[in-house]
Amino acid sequence: MEFAALTAWVLAAAVGGYLLVVWMANGGRSTKVTRFPILVVVGHPLAAVAGLAAWIAYLFTGTAWYAWGAFAALLVVAFQGFMLFTRWLVGRGGRHARGAEQAFPATAVAVHGAVAAVTVVLVFLTVIVQAR
Repeated sequence: MEFAALTAWVLAAAVGGYLLVVWMANGGRSTKVTRFPILVVVGHPLAAVAGLAAWIAYLFTGTAWYAWGAFAALLVVAFQGFMLFTRWLVGRGGRHARGAEQAFPATAVAVHGAVAAVTVVLVFLTVIVQAR
């Protein structure tokens, strides 16, 4: 289960990286109107990478503290991701939908969110089983 979580995490990161590239290629923060706060745009991937590093450290060492740290980071990432998703969803197709985030392919957003949710579940189950 630990390596399934790692695989899901890496897949979510790859799709998230693609979304970040699309956002930046379409003007990113420099567009006239954006619904994405810069701290969340920066914090979401940074927290995800920090959590992934903690998860990899857990896989190498088996230390529970790393697994719990990775899960805590995932909770932060999930909160920020939900915030980004709802802001993207609200602006989608509305009269104020002029931000760079409107260029996101809906399929990529759905895959990123679904794989991220699977990652959270797999990491949580691993942490709970490991805690026994």
